[in-house]
Amino acid sequence: MSEAGGDRGCGSPAPQRAPWSLVATTAALCLVTATSMWTAGAAPMTREEKQKLGNQVLEMFDHAYGNYMEHAYPADELMPLTCRGRIRGEEPSRGDVDDALGKFSLTLIDSLDTLVVLNKTKEFEDAVKKVLRDVNLDNDVVVSVFETNIRVLGGLLGGHSLAIMLKEKGEYMQWYNDELLQMAKQLGYKLLPAFNTTSGLPYPRINLKFGIRKPEARTGTETDTCTACAGTLILEFAALSRFTGATIFEEYARKALDFLWEKRQRSSNLVGVTINIHTGDWVRKDSGVGAGIDSYYEYLLKAYVLLGDDSFLERFNTHYDAIMRYISQPPLLLDVHIHKPMLNARTWMDALLAFFPGLQVLKGDIRPAIETHEMLYQVIKKHNFLPEAFTTDFRVHWAQHPLRPEFAESTYFLYKATGDPYYLEVGKTLIENLNKYARVPCGFAAMKDVRTGSHEDRMDSFFLAEMFKYLYLLFADKEDIIFDIEDYIFTTEAHLLPLWLSTTNQSVSKKSTTSEYIELDDSNFDWTCPNTQILFPNDPLYAQSIREPLKNVVDKSCPRGVIRVEESFRSGSRPPLRARDFMATNPEHLEILKKMGVSLIHLKDGRVQLVQHAIQAASSIDAEDGLRFMQEMIELSSQQQKEQQLPPRAVQIVSHPFFGRVVLTAGPAQFGLDLSKHKETRGFVASSKPYNGCSELTNPEAVMGKIALLLRGQCMFAEKARNIQNAGAIGGIVIDDNEGSSSDTAPLFQMAGDGKDTDDIKIPMLFLFSKEGSIILDAIREYEEVEVLLSDKAKDRDPETENESQNQSAEQTTPGSQEVDLVDGASPEDSPLNSHPEASSPAATDSAAASASPSQQNSDPTENRGPPGFDGECTYLDEDEEQSETEEDSNPNASWGKEAQPVHPILANWNEDMEAIEMMEKEMKKREMMKGEL
Repeated sequence: MSEAGGDRGCGSPAPQRAPWSLVATTAALCLVTATSMWTAGAAPMTREEKQKLGNQVLEMFDHAYGNYMEHAYPADELMPLTCRGRIRGEEPSRGDVDDALGKFSLTLIDSLDTLVVLNKTKEFEDAVKKVLRDVNLDNDVVVSVFETNIRVLGGLLGGHSLAIMLKEKGEYMQWYNDELLQMAKQLGYKLLPAFNTTSGLPYPRINLKFGIRKPEARTGTETDTCTACAGTLILEFAALSRFTGATIFEEYARKALDFLWEKRQRSSNLVGVTINIHTGDWVRKDSGVGAGIDSYYEYLLKAYVLLGDDSFLERFNTHYDAIMRYISQPPLLLDVHIHKPMLNARTWMDALLAFFPGLQVLKGDIRPAIETHEMLYQVIKKHNFLPEAFTTDFRVHWAQHPLRPEFAESTYFLYKATGDPYYLEVGKTLIENLNKYARVPCGFAAMKDVRTGSHEDRMDSFFLAEMFKYLYLLFADKEDIIFDIEDYIFTTEAHLLPLWLSTTNQSVSKKSTTSEYIELDDSNFDWTCPNTQILFPNDPLYAQSIREPLKNVVDKSCPRGVIRVEESFRSGSRPPLRARDFMATNPEHLEILKKMGVSLIHLKDGRVQLVQHAIQAASSIDAEDGLRFMQEMIELSSQQQKEQQLPPRAVQIVSHPFFGRVVLTAGPAQFGLDLSKHKETRGFVASSKPYNGCSELTNPEAVMGKIALLLRGQCMFAEKARNIQNAGAIGGIVIDDNEGSSSDTAPLFQMAGDGKDTDDIKIPMLFLFSKEGSIILDAIREYEEVEVLLSDKAKDRDPETENESQNQSAEQTTPGSQEVDLVDGASPEDSPLNSHPEASSPAATDSAAASASPSQQNSDPTENRGPPGFDGECTYLDEDEEQSETEEDSNPNASWGKEAQPVHPILANWNEDMEAIEMMEKEMKKREMMKGEL
C-alpha cells in the first residue's frame, strides 16, 4: 500500500502512518491527550453540557438495568418488548446466539463493573450479594466458551477488581473476602476441559455440568472454531492466574495463541476466520478485522499491555503491518484471501469492525482511525444505527442492529487521544438515537431492521456492560469517576482488569519458545511513545481536515477501494471484462473468458453454464480476473431475480402508553395500498367477526374507519382484504394462527394475491407473526383503545413530547384514521427475501410467500450484493436487495418471480479461493455475527 497521499477512488487520501508504535507500560496505556489543539476545529462543549449528557446516560442505564431487575432477573437477559426474562429452553431457539445464555443471570454479572464506573456503589454492593446468593455455575446447559469467558468470567473478574478497590477505600464492600474471585476460579476450571485437543485450541462449546464428550454433555463433536473464539482468552485467563496463583489458566490461553500464531499464512501474515481445532487447517481462508477475527488482534496488543510480554507486541505489529498493507483501503476495511491478499473476498463489511479505530488509537495510528470512524459515522447518520453489515457503496446488507457498542468504544478512545470535541457531538448523536428509536417501556430493544425502525425482543447483556460504560466515560471528567480509570485495561467486553497484575505471580515464561518471528522494519518496534508533534501536526484543524473528504462519502461518493487490483496491476492497460458487459455471442468476449480460464457451455434448456479453472488461465492476474468475473456474474444473476420483491413493513403502536416506542416487523402484501409509494395509514384497531375474515363481517360498525385484525387461515388473503374493505376498514393486519411463531425465528411472509386481479383492493394489508400480534392483542386487553401506524418504516418520535405525554393523561381520540404524507417521500429500502415458501395446513389456504430475515439468509453465493460502480459512475440504490420467490398455496399456476432469466450461471469445479467465498456467508449465518469481539 502506498504511503504517499493522493486520490484513492472517490477522493479518500492514502494513509500516512507515523514510523512508530505504541508502547504501553505496565502503568498505563500510552494515550496522547491534545485537548487544547482542537478547540479551533469544533466548538468545545461546556462542562455543564457534558454533565447533562452524562446524567442522561445514567438515566438510560437505570431504565435498562432497572427493567432487567424488575422484569427479568434472575433470567439471563431481558426481553424488552414483552417485559419478561429470556430463559434458555423456554423461548424459541435463536441458534448459536443462545449459546451465550447459561442460566447464570448473565446481564447482572456483565453489568457489575459498569455499576462502579457509573458511581452506583450501593447498587454494586447489592448486585454482588445477589450474584453470590443466586447464581449457579453448575447448570446442565451447553454454552459458548468464548462468550462465557468474555461475559461471565470477565464480569466476575471485573467485579472482583473493583470490589477490592472499594474495600481498600474503606467505605463499601468491607465484608468482601474474594467471593467473586472464587466463583471465577470455579468457572475457569469448568472451562478447562474445552482445551482437551491436540492443538490446544478450545472446543467452541462446553457443558457447564458435564464438560466435553460425555453422553450427557451433548457437545464435543465440533471440529471448527473461529479465530477470535480461540484467541480471545488470554486477558481473562491470565488475570485469573495472576489473581489466584493457579498458572494453568494462563498456560492454556498462551498455548492457544501460540498455535494460532504458528498457523498464520506466512507469506501474508494474515489469519483466516475459521480453523480446525484438531488439524489446524484453515476452514475459512478469508481474513479481515471484523466478525470472527476482531478480538484476536485486540488481545495480542492488550496482552502485551497487561502482561508485559514483548512477544505479544511483536505478533500484533506483524499482523498490523499486514492489515494495513492488504485489508485497509481507507476508509474501508475489506476482507481478503490469506493466500492471495490482493484479492478481495467480499464486497461488504460487518459492524464488528467498528472496534478497529479504537484499537488503532491504542496502537498510535491515528489518521486511519479517524478515517474509518468518520466513514462509519456517516453510515450511522444515514440509518440511525450501524447495520449489522453494509456494502462498499453503503447499502444495507444485513439490516439488524443488536445495540452493539463497538462504535461508541472507538468514539471514546478517539476523544481520549485527541480531545477533539467533535467526538462529544458524535456521542450525543448516539444517545439521541438510542432514546428516539430503541427505547421502549421495558428497556431498550434491538433493531430488527434499521430501515423500517422495527424492533426485536432482545436486549443483550453487552449493551449494559459496554455501551453505557463508554458513553459515560466519554462525557465524564476525571473527578466524576471514583477511581483512576487509567489504572485498568478494558477487556473486549469492557470489563476492567488492573494493570498491576503485570507484576503479580509471574510464574509463566514470558517469551514463547515455539514462535518464529519474521524480520520486520525496525519502526515496528520503537519502544517509546510517539512525539505529539508527529502524531498531531501543529494544526488545530488536523483531524477535521482528515474527516472533511469523508463527510459525503455515503450519499455522494463512490468508494473505489474494491478495484485496487486493477489499479495495482493495470496502470495504463485495458480494463478487464465486466459481467454486466458480457455477451455470449461476442467472439472477443469469449476469447477474454478463455484467457481468464472461464469456459462457457450452452445447456439444452437455454441456460448458460460458466466454469472456471484457474490453472487454465493465461496468468495469475488473469485467474484473479476470472474469479472476480464469476463473482460478478453470480451477483448480476441474483439481481435480475429481485425486481418483484417487497421489503418488510412496520406496525408502530402510537397510543398511550407506547407513543410509538414499540415497532413490530410486519410482512407486506403484493396487493392493496403500497405503503412505500403512498401514505402511512393510522387508526385504532378492532377485531373482525368472524375473526378469520373469510366471510361478510357481522360487526361492520366495529371496524368502520379502523384497522381490522384478522386471523390467518381458511381462505385467501385477498378475500380477507375484500371483506374488511367492504365493511369500511381502512387497513388490515393478519395475525399468524401458528401459536408462538415470531419474526425473530421465522422468515418474514409476503402475502400474495389469489391469482386474480386485485386492483379492487385499495387498503393496506400487513402480516404479523403470532408473537408480534399478541403484543397488540395484549395491549387491547389492557388499554382497550389501541392506535397503530402502518408504514414502510417507523415514524420518528420526539422523546420530549413523549415525556410530556407520559406525565399527562392520554387524550382520547375519536376512533378513525389519518393519512399522513411521508416526510421525506423516499421509497423504502428492501429487506432480504428468500425463496422459502410457507408451509401451511390444508385448511389454511391463505397464499403467502416467505421472506427471510437477515440473520436467516440463505448462504448461497448468489445472494451476494452487486459490486459498486467500477466505471466511476455511482448508482445509488436505497434498497438492500435479496432474491425472492412467492408461492400461492391455492394456485399451482402462480408464476410470481419465476420468469426465466437470460443468464443464470451454474458454478462448478470451484478452486480453493471460490470455496472460501461460498463458505463465508454460511459461517456468518451459523454464528449470527457472533460477538467476537461472532
